Amino acid sequence: MRVRFAPSPTGALHIGGARTALFNWLLARSSGGALVLRIEDTDRERSTPENVEQILDALRWLELDWDEGPIFQTQRSGRHQEVLRQLLASGHAYHSDATAQDVKQYKERHGADRGFRGAERAQDAAPADGEAPAGQAGDEAPAAVRLRVPDEGATVVHDVIRGETRFEHIHLDDPVIARSDGSVLYNFAVAVDDLDAGITHVVRGEDHLSNTPKQLLVLEALGAPQPLYAHLPLLHGPDGKKLSKRHGAASVQELRAAGYLPAAVRNYLALLGWGSGDDATVMSTQELIERFSLERVSRNPAQFDEAKLRWLNGLYIRALPVAELAERVAEYLAAEGPPLARDAGVVLDPDRLARAAAISQEKMQVLAEFWPLAGFLFAVPEGYDEKARARWLGDDGRAALAETRCALAAAASFDEAGVQAALDGLQERLGVKPREIYQPLRVALTGTAISPGIFESVALLGREETLRRIDAALGAHSGETRLKGAHMRPNT
Repeated sequence: MRVRFAPSPTGALHIGGARTALFNWLLARSSGGALVLRIEDTDRERSTPENVEQILDALRWLELDWDEGPIFQTQRSGRHQEVLRQLLASGHAYHSDATAQDVKQYKERHGADRGFRGAERAQDAAPADGEAPAGQAGDEAPAAVRLRVPDEGATVVHDVIRGETRFEHIHLDDPVIARSDGSVLYNFAVAVDDLDAGITHVVRGEDHLSNTPKQLLVLEALGAPQPLYAHLPLLHGPDGKKLSKRHGAASVQELRAAGYLPAAVRNYLALLGWGSGDDATVMSTQELIERFSLERVSRNPAQFDEAKLRWLNGLYIRALPVAELAERVAEYLAAEGPPLARDAGVVLDPDRLARAAAISQEKMQVLAEFWPLAGFLFAVPEGYDEKARARWLGDDGRAALAETRCALAAAASFDEAGVQAALDGLQERLGVKPREIYQPLRVALTGTAISPGIFESVALLGREETLRRIDAALGAHSGETRLKGAHMRPNT
């Protein structure tokens, strides 16, 4: 089996494209075959080196490797011209200077559903040896090149997912396969490139189905074998509409920036339109390789729901060994974290980072949640969330916080057990609910009403820093307006 992933570098790698890459990768790895990476950069204006690098970077992040390539379509122009001359010489293609107006008038005469036949008004004679390059007709004005579609019969697409689809020739236009300047068009280049690469299976989105008969006609004209096709269902959002940015992340780069793990993304994308047969949801990449098949891909549109991806990613995060989670967090913060997390003033001590990751693990669904949850362990919040301050640092909260300070200052030890004993004793003595003590303390330490476990957080922060932050909270004027600290300053 030889498959290919052939993105157009006109922007970031979208989720639909990532799923197509994954399905091809799974097929190649499960069959012992090869995956060819081809960059279809014939759109000269939008295909940029930056977009190419975005795609390669996204594939590397997803950990989808390839066996051959990247092959750039524009670098194969010599081969494309060779095949173009071959088709002209054999009479399967012809020069045509027909305009859009000519096509319109033709269809007015023959019927709107009748395919345009430029040969009826074009130069029909096959070029002789030594004729001008394809796209030019001697000394005459440059002309485009069209492929000759038979008047009778049909081109049948044999699709693993959709079954057979017939395209009656009488309804197909003679497609333009080269512009008047000699440059070839997409469908011609794709057919030639698939042929030369020995592609056996073309797996791509169903939006390409209308292109397939044009490519098959090129292969037929060349007397070449046809690959087997599989057109994947399109991706929709939870509302049933075509997936777009309004549904959340739309590209691989956005998923990475949001803090998803590559393994979780691979797992989730594999389930979009494909079923394992036993309703399994969490599958390792090796399990996906062993179980994936095109025959179990649905014809119905698949629904991308980022809420489900977040849930699945949370399972993957909680399954990571703490050391690996800490490593992932460090990598994420270095690349995508807030400015302070990347600032030289904040030293992410590996031991402290590992302990912070361990106490945050159960509350995280994506890596992006680590810093808002545990950043206070590395930097002092510049202020308090206004709602949290008003709710928990009023007169009663400040009174409880003063008692908490005394209890923690007198704690026999400041490990988790010592902190818990001090706070449990205070709660029993005051006869209040745990939150009446924990929440004022949490706001004083973090600036918000959310943190990892309070005993673990206080112990990791340490006695000196904990007391210092409590003193700062107690010293703040109760009527002072302070904004939530998106910016934080390093611990001193």
